[in-house]
Amino acid sequence: MQGAWRVNLGRFAMQRAAVLVRRGSCPRASGPWGRSHSSAAAEASAALKVRPERSPRDRILTLESMNPQVKAVEYAVRGPIVLKAGEIEMELQRGIKKPFTEVIRANIGDAHAMGQQPITFLRQVMALCTYPNLLNSPSFPEDAKKRARRILQACGGNSLGSYSASQGVNCIREDVAAFITRRDGVPADPDNIYLTTGASDGISTILKLLVSGGGKSRTGVMIPIPQYPLYSAVISELDAIQVNYYLDEDNCWALNVDELRRALRQAKDHCDPKVLCIINPGNPTGQVQSRKCIEDVIHFAWEEKLFLLADEVYQDNVYSPDCRFHSFKKVLYQMGPEYSSNVELASFHSTSKGYMGECGYRGGYMEVINLHPEIKGQLVKLLSVRLCPPVSGQAAMDIVVNPPVPGEESFEQFTREKESVLGNLAKKAKLTEDLFNQVPGIQCNPLQGAMYAFPRILIPAKAVEAAQSHKMAPDMFYCMKLLEETGICVVPGSGFGQREGTYHFRMTILPPVEKLKTVLHKVKDFHLKFLEKYS
Repeated sequence: MQGAWRVNLGRFAMQRAAVLVRRGSCPRASGPWGRSHSSAAAEASAALKVRPERSPRDRILTLESMNPQVKAVEYAVRGPIVLKAGEIEMELQRGIKKPFTEVIRANIGDAHAMGQQPITFLRQVMALCTYPNLLNSPSFPEDAKKRARRILQACGGNSLGSYSASQGVNCIREDVAAFITRRDGVPADPDNIYLTTGASDGISTILKLLVSGGGKSRTGVMIPIPQYPLYSAVISELDAIQVNYYLDEDNCWALNVDELRRALRQAKDHCDPKVLCIINPGNPTGQVQSRKCIEDVIHFAWEEKLFLLADEVYQDNVYSPDCRFHSFKKVLYQMGPEYSSNVELASFHSTSKGYMGECGYRGGYMEVINLHPEIKGQLVKLLSVRLCPPVSGQAAMDIVVNPPVPGEESFEQFTREKESVLGNLAKKAKLTEDLFNQVPGIQCNPLQGAMYAFPRILIPAKAVEAAQSHKMAPDMFYCMKLLEETGICVVPGSGFGQREGTYHFRMTILPPVEKLKTVLHKVKDFHLKFLEKYS
C-alpha cells in the first residue's frame, strides 16, 4: 500500500514539475525526496522530450459505428439550406457585404418568428399559470383566471413545474374531449386522448407501436408525396418501409383512391403495408380534402385493414370559400358502426399552427380510437418512458380547445384577434397564388389551406447539368442560388418528394403582407434571371 502511495506521489511530482517547466517558473524548494523542484523539473523535461507521441484513442462513436437508421434520417425543413442561411446571417453580422441586408426565413411555419402577434387570451392564461401570484391582479380578466385556476388545481402542488400523468393532465384531456365533441357532434372519450409534445411526438409514438417484422413482412407506411418530412424521417429511424402515393398536382393536389390502390399493390411485393398517413389540410401542398374523398379513404382503409393516421394540425387554416375542414373522426362515425367500430384511427392536433402559432410551447394531442385494450396499455407504457409532455405545452393546448365563449369577458377580443390572423392568412394565400402564376416558368395551385405555397418551377437543362456538377438536386441548386442572391430561404421540393422530372419549392406565407410582397417580387426577379442565365 505504501509503495502504491509513493508511486502516485511520484507521478504527481513529475506532473507538477512538467507544468512548472511549461510555465517557465520552477521554485527551488525541496521535493518529496529531498531533491529540488528544479532537479525534478529537469528530469521531467528530459522525460517529456524522449516520450513518444501518443496517437489519440479511436472514438467509440463514428459515422461507421453509429446507428445506421439515425444516419439515414433526413429533415429538409432544417436541412443544408437552413444551415447555409445561418452562415450567411453570421457573415452579415460581421459586416460582410451581400446583395441584401437580411435573411428571410420562409422555410418553416414559425408564425411568431415571422411577426404574428400572440393571441392575448392564451398568453394571459399562460402568464397566470406560470406565475400564480398574478391571480390577485386586477389586470387579468376573470375568464382567464378561471381557466388558470382549473389547470393549476389539476397539477401537483398547484404548479406547472410538476410532472403530470404520462397521458397528460386529466382536466385538460377532458377539455380536449369536449372540444372534439363540439367540433364533430360525436362523443369523445377522455381516456382516448393523449397529450403530446406537439403533434410530431404523437405521430412518432404511434408509428413505434405499429412497426414490426422483417424482410417482406416489415411494416410498410403509406405516405403522401409531397409529404411533411417528419414522416420519412421517422420511417427511416424505425427502419420501416416507406410506401409513396402521389397526390394529383394537375387536380389541385387531390388524393385519388386509385393511386392508393396502385401504391398498396406494388408495396405488397416487398413489405407488409399496415399504415396509411393523411395530412389534411396538406403540408406542403395546401389542399383541403372533400368529404367524399375522406369517405373513400376510410372505406379503402377498412377494406385493406390499414391503421389510419390523420394529421389535422391545420384544421383552422382553411381559406378557399369552396372548401371546408372535415375531421376523419366525424366522417368515420357518420359512415356507420361497421366503420366506426372497426377502423383504427389516430388523429393529431397542435398549438403550433392554426391561428395560435404557439410553436415553442410544443403542445399537442392525439385521439386514438378502436385501439385494442392490450395495446392501449402498451401505448401508456411507451409514453411513460418520457414521463410526460411539457406541462406548459399541455396548458397551452387547453386554452386552444377551451377558448372564451359568448358572454365571457374576453370573447370579443379573442374572436377579433383570431379572425384577424386567419383573414390575413387567407389574403396572403391568394396574393401568393396570383403573383406566382404571373411569372413565366412558375405554376402554383390554389392555396386552399395550411400556410405554404408549393409552386412548380421550370429548371432549364443547363441548370440541371450545373446542379449535377455541384452534386446537388436541381431544385436544391435553385434554392441555394436564391438564398445566396436574395437572402430568401425556402425548402427545395426534393426534400418533400415529387414526381420524377418535376421541381418545386416550399415557401411559407407567414411574413407580413408588405414583406411577403417583397419576397414574392424578389423570387420573380431571381427566377427570370435564372431562366435567362441557364436557357
